Amino acid sequence: MPENINLPPHNIEAEKGVISGALLDSEVMWIYDSDKLGYKDFYQKEHSYIYEAIQQLRMARKTIDVITVSDQLSKNGNLDVIGGVDYLYDLSSFLFSTQPCSEYSKIVREKSLLRQVLKVCQGISGEVYEQKDTLQIFDAIEKKIFDLTQNQVGESIIAIGDILEKRVMEYIEYADNPEKLNESKVFSGYEGIDKMLTGFKPGELIILAARPSMGKTAFALNVLNNVALKQQKTVVFISLEMSSESIVDRILSEVAGVPMYKLNGSEQMNEEDFSKIGEANSTLGVAKIFIDDRGALTVPELKSKLRKLKIEKGGLDIVIIDYLQLMHGTSYAGNRVQEISDISRSLKELARELEVPIMALSQLSRAVEQRVDKKPQLSDLRESGAIEQDADAVLMLHREDYYDPDTDKKGATDVCIRKNRNGAVGEVELHFQKEIMRFTEKPGAVRDASY
Repeated sequence: MPENINLPPHNIEAEKGVISGALLDSEVMWIYDSDKLGYKDFYQKEHSYIYEAIQQLRMARKTIDVITVSDQLSKNGNLDVIGGVDYLYDLSSFLFSTQPCSEYSKIVREKSLLRQVLKVCQGISGEVYEQKDTLQIFDAIEKKIFDLTQNQVGESIIAIGDILEKRVMEYIEYADNPEKLNESKVFSGYEGIDKMLTGFKPGELIILAARPSMGKTAFALNVLNNVALKQQKTVVFISLEMSSESIVDRILSEVAGVPMYKLNGSEQMNEEDFSKIGEANSTLGVAKIFIDDRGALTVPELKSKLRKLKIEKGGLDIVIIDYLQLMHGTSYAGNRVQEISDISRSLKELARELEVPIMALSQLSRAVEQRVDKKPQLSDLRESGAIEQDADAVLMLHREDYYDPDTDKKGATDVCIRKNRNGAVGEVELHFQKEIMRFTEKPGAVRDASY
């Protein structure tokens, strides 16, 4: 008999099959886990209570059968609600084999997702009738659908015991396989910086700040090259200031080692230069580097681009934005400080949503140039203290030859790690070869590291 079209999508028989399989052989729970099946995926409340009890027993590493499940249901106060132990015995004999359980699990999960889509649509229709801002409505629709497609819909409140069990298992795995610890991270490619930051981790917002022409775009592109070429990971570069052609010129100059003035035609290239460019072209041509040079980007537009790209490319490893102050918020007309605060907070939320580190470049205020000691401090972040608050790490560039052209420290660059939520702060000394846009690390580069 077809399901009542007035009821939300569901399949009671498949739900019975899933529970019956777990009572027959608890090993099928591994299949259910791979389908991300949870007790809230069950339409019939009795089945939801039963599956919750089964999951609780599994977390406690206890036997799963009619007797233990009925006991757990009794502890939860739900045994009578589900129809008593007799209903459990009925379910245990519903299947004779666990063979179809994989298909049943997928059906239950699919119906659950359809009900969630229906709920999203009903919620959005309410916002439309309330005549809310269209950009906000579109962003809400996209985020909710993205969450569904990424199988991320679920409870945000989790018992500490559940988290601890997962983390302890991860610690054991890391001890047995140390390389696993770094699989989800990306690294700058500079040993001193990576040692202090322990890599860029999913969900982090990293701020790279400097005065104009200090080299922050060049440094960000060096990180891009190290991640994409040495670690063979996927990088997205959002350029709000320069064209994609200009970005590619800088990338090519650093990788090939051919000066920018030659690429720009100020000096003719020789045969060796063309050979280097050919090699760099072959290397970069297969790299997973994606550039977006559309200016005047709003936060909702950025979210839309990155969500789509993550799905299309099968994941992202780091996003670099050049630069934060050129983005536009969706409100706060005339209040630039509040607008920047909103953008900063949105970038942090987006990093967590996409589970990817976001590096956002930022301008520093002119106040740094009015001091005797011109090394930047957190208070120099331009237009908003919220940037400091939202960031997991803040890196600031300082070059002495920027302020004193006659210094004997040409190219010496201090990467000042002023905030690090998960490690040490201090300074790392690099050398900037401006003609080829390349930063290299000096021996004993780390200075004044502290926790």
